[in-house]
Order: sequence, then C-alpha cells, then structure tokens
Amino acid sequence: MPATGALPEPPVIPDTSVPFRAGQDGYAGFRIPAVVSAADGTLLAFCEARRASSADSGDIDLVLRRSTDGGRGWGPLQVVASNGRDLAGNPAPVVLASGRVLLVHVRNAAAATEDAIRRGRVTAADGRRVWVTYSDDTGLTWKPAREITAQTKRASWRWYATTPGHAVLTREGRVVVPANHSLPPAGSDTGTEGKYNGGHCLLSDDDGATWRIGYVDDGAAATDGLMNPNETTAAQLPDGRLYFNTRNDSPAPGTRADACSLDGGERLVKPFRPQAGLVGPVVEGSLLHLGDPDVLLFAGPADPDLRALMTVRRSLDGGVTWSPVHTVDGLPAAYSDLVRADDDTVGLLYETGDFSAYETITFRRIPVAALTGPNRR
Repeated sequence: MPATGALPEPPVIPDTSVPFRAGQDGYAGFRIPAVVSAADGTLLAFCEARRASSADSGDIDLVLRRSTDGGRGWGPLQVVASNGRDLAGNPAPVVLASGRVLLVHVRNAAAATEDAIRRGRVTAADGRRVWVTYSDDTGLTWKPAREITAQTKRASWRWYATTPGHAVLTREGRVVVPANHSLPPAGSDTGTEGKYNGGHCLLSDDDGATWRIGYVDDGAAATDGLMNPNETTAAQLPDGRLYFNTRNDSPAPGTRADACSLDGGERLVKPFRPQAGLVGPVVEGSLLHLGDPDVLLFAGPADPDLRALMTVRRSLDGGVTWSPVHTVDGLPAAYSDLVRADDDTVGLLYETGDFSAYETITFRRIPVAALTGPNRR
C-alpha cells in the first residue's frame, strides 16, 4: 500500500512498458530513443541519459536497457558510451548480418550548446565529433569507442547529428546512417537560421571498419530556404530504393520532407521535397519497412502544432501517400523509433508523459495485423 498521502502508482497499460523514466538511475531525464532487435530477438532500447537536467547539452551518457521478452520487461540500465562529464548522444544503432551491433553516435564538450556551435563559437575539439562502438554479445558488453570524424564530417560543417533512431543495414550489406549538419552563415546571419541546415548520410561497406559520406543535400540554397533537411531516418523498400524522411524546420511548405536514392545512399534522385501527407509539428519521426507485407510505417506526433498525439501512419506505395493506422493516445509525445519485435509485433519506443513529452520513454507493442489489416488497399 502507498504511504498515507502518496499518489497511487499509475495503472499499467496492456502491452506497454516504461524502460526509462525521468529522475531514475541518477539521471534527471532521458531523451532521443533508438531501438533494434538483436540477432537472438533481444530488444535493445537506447537513449541519452541526461545527468543534471533535460537540456540538450551538459553531462550526457548513452544508455541501454535490454529486453528478452519482446519489450514486456527490461533489464538493468547500462552505460554503453560515456564522454566523462561531457556529452555522448544521438544513438544510431544497427544490427549487422554477423549479429554484431554497431552504435554510431556523436560527442562534444558539455558546455558546447547547439547555438554556440552553429554560431562558430566552439573549437573543433569541443564541437560535434563522430564515434562508433560495437557489441558482439547482443548488447551485454561494448568495445571501447573509436573516433571516425575525419571520415564522416566535412571541415566546414558546424552542428552535426546522427539520425536520431536506428540506422539501416541494406540487403546488399551496406550500413547507412542518416545524419544532418549545419553550414557557416553568409552576410550578417548568425548561422542559427534554419536555412543553414543540411542533410547527408554515412556509408560503410565493410561492417563499420571504414566510413564515407554519401549524399549531401544543402537544400536551402536550391529552394530559397523552403527545404531545410534536419533530423532524418531511412528505410529500404522492396525494390532496393532507400527512402529518406526528414524533419523540415522551415515555416512552409510543411514540417516533413522526403527523398529516395537508387544507389544505396550515394546520391538522391531529387533533393528533399515536401511531404504534406505527414501532418505534425516540427519534430523527429521514425520509419520501419515491414518487409512482408510491403508496408512502410512512419511514427510521430500527429497534432499539427504541438508535440502530442503519437500516431503510426502507413504507406502502401513507398512513401508517396500516407494514412493513420494506430493512434497511441492524445498525450504529449515527441521523438520515437520503430522496431520489428517479432513476426506478429511492431515495437514503438517513444517519448511521452501525462503533462510533458519528456517524462518517460515508453515502449508499446502493436500487433502487425493492426497496422496491415482491413484498411489496406
């Protein structure tokens, strides 16, 4: 029984669990979820663990919880990448054919805020740098991380972030990590303007041993500031194309944009263009292709203005058109990631809470049948 005057524990929602809750395990908050299914079916849920506050800068670790029962329960919290009292963030995990789990991520000094980095007030050593680590035992232990910045970041880029969410292993064996960057400003601009956003991806054809930059889309210059590719996720379609969907920080036309690549991320067929079929606030969104059946899923808040109303939408035509198939609830919600938990289940790892989207990172099991069933055409 709870102590006198204490609030009762909230009811447990069927098929929903909470691997990360703000204020637990010595961290003020948890943000930026990513999830993959290891070779043995173990689910690996990653996020940023923010030590002193929920702010995007400061002392931040990358942490993990493992689930061996499809996301119904979770093991103890593990720190998988730490940068001392500085920042390790933006987890981009991917499972290789060998079973190895790669984790690409970024690091920077605790005091280096995004604003300062975009304004050019941070040294290269203290700014955003790219690292990779891996596990060969389904996330139980992790090798020391190594830096890959020289292969993955142009010297002129200022802000830099991987994904958020999981990276992609193509059927051809290529690792594709969607990413974004900012450019130095021109004229009297400060560099914080959305028109200096750009998108790109990282490619590895040798299981993460070496890396190179794939497509680069500095969209604002070509669209008069209308397309500002930012946080980006990807999925491979049955015909081999890579479909990319990005957050667009410009005021119009819409908050989402998409593009395709026919050559595994080397180039885009066309630069990012508006995707008005995905209505929502300015926020990260996540992708998953189910494989069989041919259904592409997108998860993200569906309120047009607020980070709320977490909804899974589907496309039956490779991302051309979209329709809602599963609304979680009307509560605040923000970043998310999708995973195929098992043959019958899709897992949704997402930020949510009763009064703020950043109270928990919650995991929901959704039947595949609910995402592919009667409305399918």
